[in-house]
Order: sequence, then structure tokens, then C-alpha cells
Amino acid sequence: MYKKILDHLNEAILMFDRDLLLTYINPAGEMLFADSAKHLLGNPAQKLFKIGHHGLFTDLMQRLHQHEPLVDRELILERMSQSITVNLSATPLLEDGQLNEILIELQQVDRHLRITKEEQLLAQQNTSRMLVRGLAHEIKNPLGGLRGAAQLLDLELHDPELKEYTQIIIAESDRLQELMDKMLGPNKPAHKSLLNIHEILERVRQLVAVEAGNNISLETDYDPSIPELFADKNQLIQALLNIVRNAIQAIQTSGRITLKTRIRRHMTIGRKRYRLAVKIDVIDNGPGIKPELMGQIFYPMITGRAEGTGLGLSIAQSLINQHSGLIECESEPGNTVFSIYLPLADNLGKKASNR
Repeated sequence: MYKKILDHLNEAILMFDRDLLLTYINPAGEMLFADSAKHLLGNPAQKLFKIGHHGLFTDLMQRLHQHEPLVDRELILERMSQSITVNLSATPLLEDGQLNEILIELQQVDRHLRITKEEQLLAQQNTSRMLVRGLAHEIKNPLGGLRGAAQLLDLELHDPELKEYTQIIIAESDRLQELMDKMLGPNKPAHKSLLNIHEILERVRQLVAVEAGNNISLETDYDPSIPELFADKNQLIQALLNIVRNAIQAIQTSGRITLKTRIRRHMTIGRKRYRLAVKIDVIDNGPGIKPELMGQIFYPMITGRAEGTGLGLSIAQSLINQHSGLIECESEPGNTVFSIYLPLADNLGKKASNR
């Protein structure tokens, strides 16, 4: 019974026998070690953890045989080619006063820092979006009156030179109106259906191929095992187009853009945990994003280009947020990665409920 409870916990739970051989690991533990229970069960703790200082195991055995718990913080755990930071808590389980099993809980510190960062990012973006939308609405009302007055004046004027000025007012009013519409973001409800994410990416690749020219190569690295995604096709195309076009503009002359997909299991986005999610990376080898702009790139009107409006990434983030997803960015000279996370869980159930 207790294993059913442990299976649904977000923290990694491992059970060892008195010889420190693994007898149980929950799904969160499989995700932490990036391996299946079938391959992990029976392995000794020292082989699984590969923690730098061997004194940990001496302390662990001493505490457990004294029937005392052990807590150790910020341990560096080597996982394949990646290092992660964990807090370890070991509890002896006794039977008739004798040590029978050892329960170890591993809490990934990096993950909690990431969740906090995501929550702050989403909160800042929501606040910024509300302010911008309010400002755009306030500007649109007098802008419409200004354009209408210019049209009436244009009808009364007969001098071509004077009419040229009213036409400028009308044209600039239309340009500002279009800018306000972009700032307000998508106002159409999403029409979601099951779709293949790679068809979306290929469509985006075809659309930007001409813009990229011969000096920028568009490469793909797809995981064909990714299941269908329940989403709005046009909104995803728009979001990805904005990000890829941003990469093209960043490269400027010559370079490489890679579209990459991977599956993620037990993915936490914000505070919600999903069984499956797809990660879409847009990678370019351009000059990178200036460090002082990294914390603001998803805000409206923030751009590193003189000719840019700073709305493309903001709109992309808004569209992805509508799909319960998130966009993150890491950048250094020669390697900028925009990562889109979209939940895949319960797609079939959603499909049935929308019929």
C-alpha cells in the first residue's frame, strides 16, 4: 500500500536493504537518475550515487546501525554527463528493534530553484502584460478619434499638398493601431486539436527558409517518438515563427539554427507537474543576448535591435502560456537556446471532452 503512495510523490524515494542494495525506487527517482527501475534495482548505493566524498557512506552506515536518521545537504550527484545538487535524507526502518530497510529521500535543489524562477517569471510577465494591455486600450480610443478627424478633414481639402499631410496622419494612425493590436496580443480563442509537433516545426522551417537565405543553415534534430500534442496549430506556428525569426535577425550574416525536440517525463511547469511534456529547442550560434537584457527579453518593447519592436518574444510567450507551457532562454556567445515546454499529458481526454 505504501508503495502506491510513494509512486505519486514528486520527490525521489529509494528503498535499500540492510546491505545498501536498492530494492525500490519511485517514478520521480527514475527521472532523477534518468534510468528505469528495471536497470537500477539491485545496485549498491555507492554505485548509484557516485558522490565525491566516501565519508558519506561511513556516516550513513554508522547512523543507520545506531537507528538514527541522517540528513546531508547540497550533495553533488553525478548523473550520466550531468551534475545535479540534491539534499539527502536517510531514515532507518526497524522491525522488531532491528534494522530492516533504509528509506532515502533525494530532493533536487536545482528543481526547486527552477520552479521558483518560473513562478517569478510568469508573475512578472502577467503583471507586465496587464499594464501593457491597459495602456494599449487607453491609446486606441483617442487614436480612433484622431484618424476619423483626419479623414473628415481630408474630404474637405482640395489642395493636393494639404491632403498629403492628412494622408500622413491617417497612415501613421493605422501604423500605431497595428502596433497597439500587437501589444494587446492574441484575442482569438484557441481552436485546439491533436497535431504532430514536427509538422508544425517543418511548416515554420519552410516559411523562414527564404528569409534565412543561403548563409544561414536550418538544421533539425527531432525525436520521432513524441506523441501528438493537443494545441492550436496557428498559435504554435506564430509562436515558433517569432522565435526562429528572432534567431535569424540575431545571426545577421551567416550561421546555423537548429530545431530540436525531446520528450520530458514528470515535468514541472510553474507549480503543476505533468506526466509528459515536449521540449522544443531553437538553437542558434549567433553573438548571444546581452546579459543586461536576459531578464527582460520577454517583456513588451524590450529589444536589442534599433529597428525591432520588442513584441515578438512577448507574443510568443503569451501564446505558449495559453497552452499551459513556458519559454526559457539561455544564452552565451555562439550558443543561444530558446526552450519551449508544452505539456502532453491527458491529450486524449481533452480531445474527447472537446467533441
